[in-house]
Amino acid sequence: MKLNTLKFALAGGMYVSIMVIVITIASMMNIPGFIEFSSFLEIFYGFYGYSVTLVGIIIGALLGFVEGFICLGLLVWIYNKLVK
Repeated sequence: MKLNTLKFALAGGMYVSIMVIVITIASMMNIPGFIEFSSFLEIFYGFYGYSVTLVGIIIGALLGFVEGFICLGLLVWIYNKLVK
């Protein structure tokens, strides 16, 4: 069964974007355990301007969407090629 690559890519982009938003907001609220996640995000997205701020939420959400879109889209595209 073939999967719709665009729909899965959009879903992956939205998922990662929402997770970055939730992690950043939770870190801003000092919820235990989320500060480590946000520092991990700063390692990868910090070069592009991500930080635990309101502007960082927007930048992180955009970067997360792009990353999720590309990764899940590529995964489903490869899956569809293997299913043939």
